[in-house]
Amino acid sequence: MSAVLPPVRLLHLEDSEADHALAMAQLRRAGLNVQVERVETRDDFVAALARPWDLILSDFNLPCFTGLQALEIVRERAALVPFILVSGEIGEDTAVEAMRNGASDYLLKNNLARLAPAIEHAITASETRRAKVRSDLELQASQERLSELARHLQLSVEAERNAIAREIHDDVGGSLTALKFDLHWINQRLTAPELKQRVQSALDTVAHAIESSQRIMHNLRPAILEQGLVPALQWLAGRFERRSGVACAFRTSHEKPQLALGVPLVAYRTAQEALTNISKHAMATRVSLDLSLTGGVLSLEISDNGRGLSAEDLAKAQSFGIRGLKERAATVGGWIDLSSGPGGTSLILSVPLEDGAGRLFDPAHDDREHDPSAWASL
Repeated sequence: MSAVLPPVRLLHLEDSEADHALAMAQLRRAGLNVQVERVETRDDFVAALARPWDLILSDFNLPCFTGLQALEIVRERAALVPFILVSGEIGEDTAVEAMRNGASDYLLKNNLARLAPAIEHAITASETRRAKVRSDLELQASQERLSELARHLQLSVEAERNAIAREIHDDVGGSLTALKFDLHWINQRLTAPELKQRVQSALDTVAHAIESSQRIMHNLRPAILEQGLVPALQWLAGRFERRSGVACAFRTSHEKPQLALGVPLVAYRTAQEALTNISKHAMATRVSLDLSLTGGVLSLEISDNGRGLSAEDLAKAQSFGIRGLKERAATVGGWIDLSSGPGGTSLILSVPLEDGAGRLFDPAHDDREHDPSAWASL
C-alpha cells in the first residue's frame, strides 16, 4: 500500500474566479492533490506570504499589480518558494525577464495541459535547492567549528609553550645558575690542578646547558617580541644567517607599526616556520623578509631564490604545514598566500589592521606571574 502524499500548498494570485476554477480543474484531472488559497490584491498576497507555501501560481495582469512585481516581492523575502507565471498573453521578452528574475516557469492560460507537470517539476527543483542550501549551511557551520578548533589548538599550543618556558626559566634555569655559582665557588678554593680541571669542565657543561635553556626558551616563547615586531624579525633574520650561512635581508617600511594583540606573535611564528623550511629544503643562497603596511593591511613576505616547490611539494604544502600557518593567520583575521617557481618561493602573510583585528589572547603578552624582561635574565 503506497503512502498518501501530503497535499501541495498552493497560493494562487488570480483576480478571475473563472480562470482560477479552470486551473484547479486541470490539476484535479491530472490527479494532483492541492490545498489552495486564492488572493487578488497586493496586500492580501503579502499577508499570505507569512504562511508556508509549496508553490505560488500567479496571473500576470492584475488590478494595479503585475506578476513580475509579485515575483519581486517573493525574492525580496529571500524565499525559495517556486513561482510559476500564468497569463492570457505574455510576450517573449516578459517571459525571459520573469525567468531571469527567478520564476520557475511560465504558461499560457489557453494551454494549461503542462500546468501539473510544471508544478511537480518546480516543487522537486525547489526541494533540491533547499536541500543544497541546508547542506551548504551545515558544511559552512562544520568548517567554522573546525576553524574554531584549529584556532583554539593554536592558542593552546602557544599557552603551553609559554608555561613550559616559564618552568624552564624558574626551575631548570634557576637550578643551573645556582649550580654555576657553587662550582665557581669550589673552583676558587681548589688547588689541585686535576680537580680544578674537572670543575672547569663542569662549569663549561653548565654554561652550555644554560645557553641551551636560553635557546629552548626563546624558541618556546620569543621574549624579543617584547621589543616589538621589527626588532624581533631583525634578530630572527640575523640568527638565520649566522646559523645557515645563507644571506638573509630584512626590510621594512614601518619601524614601529601599531599592531593589535596577537599579530606580532603570528607574524613572528610565520617567519620562523618559513625560515625553518627554507633551511631544510630550499637550497637557497639568498633569503629576504619584507614587512610593509599598506591600505590598513600588514604584509610579511618571506621569499628565497631556492629550487622552488615541485607539484609533489605543493601537494604536501597543502597539508598540515601550510594549513597550520593558515589557521594561525586566521586567529588574527589574516590569510596566507604561497607561490613558487623555478626562481624560488614566496610566502606572504596578510593581516588587516582595522579595529578588532587580532584581538585574541597572546601568550607572549601574558604577564600574570612574571615581568617579561625577566625571561631573558639567564
